[in-house]
Amino acid sequence: MSTPDLFRLSASEMAEGVRNRRFRARDLVAASLERIAALDGGLKSFITVAPDAALAAEEADRRVEAGAPLGPLHGVPVGVKDLTLTAGLRTTYGSTLYADLIPDTDDLSVARLKAAGAIVVGKTNTPEFGFGAITGNELCGPTANPYDLDKTSGGSSGGSAVAVAAGLVPLAQGTDFGGSVRTPASFCGVVGLRPTPGRIPSPGRALAWDGLATQGFLARDVADAALALATVSGPDPRDPTSLPVPEWTVPDLDALDPMSLRVAWSTDLGSALIDLGLAERFEAVMRGLEGRFGEFVEATPDCREAGAAFGTLRAAHIFHTYGRTLEQDGDRLSPSVAWNIARGKGLTAADYLRAEAQRSALYRRFAAFFRNHDILMTLSASVPPFPNAQGDVTEINGFRLSTIIDYLAITYTVSLVGFPCLSIPCGWTADGLPIGLQLIARPYEEDRLLRCARFLERELGFRHRWPEGM
Repeated sequence: MSTPDLFRLSASEMAEGVRNRRFRARDLVAASLERIAALDGGLKSFITVAPDAALAAEEADRRVEAGAPLGPLHGVPVGVKDLTLTAGLRTTYGSTLYADLIPDTDDLSVARLKAAGAIVVGKTNTPEFGFGAITGNELCGPTANPYDLDKTSGGSSGGSAVAVAAGLVPLAQGTDFGGSVRTPASFCGVVGLRPTPGRIPSPGRALAWDGLATQGFLARDVADAALALATVSGPDPRDPTSLPVPEWTVPDLDALDPMSLRVAWSTDLGSALIDLGLAERFEAVMRGLEGRFGEFVEATPDCREAGAAFGTLRAAHIFHTYGRTLEQDGDRLSPSVAWNIARGKGLTAADYLRAEAQRSALYRRFAAFFRNHDILMTLSASVPPFPNAQGDVTEINGFRLSTIIDYLAITYTVSLVGFPCLSIPCGWTADGLPIGLQLIARPYEEDRLLRCARFLERELGFRHRWPEGM
């Protein structure tokens, strides 16, 4: 296979090819860097390209030649979201305040990716501090949707989603608070995995017991998402929420009897406002799944008060982390970031605990619902990709939203309860833009989640398609 064509391979195929010496790590990295040079001027999926990626690839090849043990991602080029620390490689958080920050340590997930042999080729774009409906900031962007360059890639892991969708890398790390992996995955037609909080430890976060946000991955197929999760999972004593079990391993993804699954589906979780065109297409997809599973019913947990709980908890956490930044450098922050931070300023302990009580009640309703269902299917985004020039989502179907985060209700509701979930491509809008299907499973049941997604990918064609001309 010629170097220019290597970008079409999956991460699994790349790693296998390096192990079997069909091609070299330097060929894979060269193909990735060539792809970035050719396309990223228009896409803007990377803020920073790693200057030493080619040298790292040469070292990876020397390990192969020496017969050294090789990790499961040996020689595979990957992207890392620019909210995640990378030793010796600029990490900006999408903010001019950190435009020149070069960390001296790797985030644990990055260290584990490198230990598995992956080669970080760059930092993918993010809105400032990860807050924004589009992926853009004063340093880079806005990141363009590869299926329509005027449209958004979604926030906030949009750079990672685009880099994967357009073949700049086969795999990219992301983070997900209210939907920041799943929304870009939906908009860009790729797989976006958000595991159970604690499956990927985050020992560096400010609030050690915080389980609202977690890291995840963007990939072009389910197997690569599973491989990435296996690579970075496993306990770490510095993170009290990390699961005290051995690292998660990739199951046999094809070992699923779909007739054993009890599947429920809901267009809107009973509470989210959904674009009418998306709802119509999603319901057509659901009708096409009838008879494919042992049980298949329209049903949803009671998701009342999810918006109130998430809005309060999110605002409190953001103000705790960035309140001093707003006070000291508010004039240098984007209006969206300043608004997000300021929302938490007047919250009281009673407000916070009320939100936690609402969250607890929601979790128990989800747990009760999943006693009778194994998988819940819904949309991964409430709106189709919209113009980058629009900036925020302020209305749906002509109805004005209360805040600029309300359009995330279809994903942030799941973030609140911490159930593992992923987005997988399931169709196209009338104007040819991807639509994502969100699958939700019980906590710690990533095996079942990924097997169901793999069944849809293999048997029904729910998979990535290359953007035209790319």
